[in-house]
Amino acid sequence: MAEQVFPTKGNLIKAKRSLQQAKQGFELMDRKRNVLIREMVALTDKSKLVRGNIEQTYEKAYAALQKANITLGSVSTLTQFVPEETDLKISFRSVMGVELPTVELSDKPIVPQYDIAMTNSYLDNAYICFNETKKLTVVLAEIENSIYRLAVAIKKTQKRANALKNIIIPKYEAQVRFISNSLEEKEREEFSRQKVIKSTKIKKEQAQKEKEQAKTE
Repeated sequence: MAEQVFPTKGNLIKAKRSLQQAKQGFELMDRKRNVLIREMVALTDKSKLVRGNIEQTYEKAYAALQKANITLGSVSTLTQFVPEETDLKISFRSVMGVELPTVELSDKPIVPQYDIAMTNSYLDNAYICFNETKKLTVVLAEIENSIYRLAVAIKKTQKRANALKNIIIPKYEAQVRFISNSLEEKEREEFSRQKVIKSTKIKKEQAQKEKEQAKTE
C-alpha cells in the first residue's frame, strides 16, 4: 500500500527527487555487484589452479619426507631447527569499496636450518618441497580470503539492490502518482469552480443589463 503524504507541489518535488536518487542508487548497487562478481569469478578460477598446484606439491613433499624417514629414521627432531615464519606482509587493495588482502612472503634463499652432515638429499628435497607449499599456501590464503570477503559484499549489495528495486523505488513511484493525481484533480476542480464562477458572473451581468435596459424603456 502506498504511503500517504499530503499532496502539495513541494512534496511532489521531494518525492521525485527521492525517486531519482533511489534509481541512481540501484544502478550503482547493480554495477558494484557485477564488478564484484567478475572479480570473484576470476579469483575462483585462480584458486582452482593454485589448489591443483598445491596438492601436487604436497604429494611430492610428503613422498620425499617419507623417503627421508625411511633412510634417516624419524626426522621429527630436526623440525625444531626450522624457524617460525615471520616475514609475511599483509596489505589491502580496494575493489568497489571492498578491502581485499594482499599477502606477501619474502623471497629468501632456501637455506636448510639443520646439520646437512646428519641428513641426506631426501630430506633436502622434502625441505624444498615444503618451502614451495608454504609459498602456495600464502597465495591460496590471500585468494580464498578475498573470495570470502567478495561473497559477503555481493550478498549485502544484492540485498540493498533488491530493497531499492522492490521496496524503495515502488514506494516513491506510488507517492509521485498519488500526489500528481491529487494535484491534477484539484486543478480540475479549481478549473470547474472558476468556470462556474465566471458563468454565474456573466449571467448576473447579463441580468443586470437586461434590468437596466427595461428601466430605460
